[in-house]
Amino acid sequence: MIDELHEECGVMGIFNGENIVRNLATGLYSLQHRGQESAGIAATDGEKVRVTKSMGLVSDLVEEGRLESIADNCFAAIGHVRYSTTGSRTLANAQPMLVSCKWGFLAVAHNGNVTNAHILRAEMEADGHIFQSTSDSEVLLHEISRTKADSLKDAIRIAVQKFKGSFCLIFLTIDSMYVVRDGLGFRPLCFGKRNNSWVFASESCAFDLLGVDYVRDIQPGEFLSVTKNGMESEHLIKKGRKAFCIFEYVYFARPDSKIFEQSADKVRRKMGKKLAEESPVEADIVIPCPDSSTTAALGYSQASGIRFEIGLLRNHYVGRTFIDPSQNVREQKVKLKFNTINGVLKDKRVCLVDDSIVRGTTLKIICKMLREAGAKEVHIRIASPPVRFPCYFGMDFPSPSELAANTLAPAEIAKMLGVESLGHLSVEGMRECTGAPENFCGACFDGSYPEEYSKTTKTRCGEAI
Repeated sequence: MIDELHEECGVMGIFNGENIVRNLATGLYSLQHRGQESAGIAATDGEKVRVTKSMGLVSDLVEEGRLESIADNCFAAIGHVRYSTTGSRTLANAQPMLVSCKWGFLAVAHNGNVTNAHILRAEMEADGHIFQSTSDSEVLLHEISRTKADSLKDAIRIAVQKFKGSFCLIFLTIDSMYVVRDGLGFRPLCFGKRNNSWVFASESCAFDLLGVDYVRDIQPGEFLSVTKNGMESEHLIKKGRKAFCIFEYVYFARPDSKIFEQSADKVRRKMGKKLAEESPVEADIVIPCPDSSTTAALGYSQASGIRFEIGLLRNHYVGRTFIDPSQNVREQKVKLKFNTINGVLKDKRVCLVDDSIVRGTTLKIICKMLREAGAKEVHIRIASPPVRFPCYFGMDFPSPSELAANTLAPAEIAKMLGVESLGHLSVEGMRECTGAPENFCGACFDGSYPEEYSKTTKTRCGEAI
């Protein structure tokens, strides 16, 4: 098991404009880091909603020629990328999900974890509902379809107020698009404008390739309805606070994105600078563990005055490379993914900046590789606090017993990694870098969950476990 975290999903929608399906696929390329297991698009021509989905990357969806089947006369579409998990690679769990209910066609693209989905599902199954997948997203569609309302818009409005946990939802009907974000705002969601097109996406980086102007974030609890007559907004779900996921800044969001109305690059760089202030080191060079730690390492280098270098290269094209079962599988996977630049590392005191430690297994192998490349000393600096608690609101964290910080003291982790020193950013320092500490959820670091959850069931986007 490689020590790597996964985000749940990425969602996107476009209403009005030209080449909508092709443009949506282009935007989904920018969100590929949020999910690599499956990709899908649902589109409407005003008479019917059609959906096409594929296991794998967005490029697989495009190269299989699936887009042409839904592109004709399309004036609105939604898209989804889903992250990779072990043992859940099924097309049934891929999104967007499409159903036909008493109001007509309804498709949904969902990012997040609905923490009471198992309770709602049990109620529905007792009433005779039949499910085709293990997805919490399908539970949402069933909840909407059984709601007593005079219109689909009202049914969505009523149903989403029953959901707990995190959700960014984009719904598509034959003539409308509805967008809603949970009341705490766990996951990022924003919208932009280009001519007469409205564009919605998990991250603003999806706008850049399309020439879309960022307008603002969808507010926590906001409900938007979009038709050819324009867009209407209401504050539907009211909570007493915000709970933006701080791990989006630590690791998941692309640095060129604007999320939670701030530049991910700037916040991540602040975290690196704060880490240098809190955990200084005597070293010759600072190197990142690419790619998610590059910005934090730059911040650390700038604040410490230690020269920034590229000492590790990442291979982005490993894919399903053959793994020789006679070798250490984990070590071979890491070496396929990373390679050292020996001339940079030889006889140097190296400060390696990484974004987080989960199990520590991958980092241990990387530290060994740095030694083999000739590093005289290896110091690890982590641009986040120790991860101690699982996430129930959209991140794929392992159980508490698998987290290195719960089983080993910092000195023991440093010994396990085989390094001279180990330093973490503090919880207070991390929160300070956001500029609004009270608005962020950092439960995976401090155990302070902003909302109740069930410890017996954890749902992933497109999977209930």
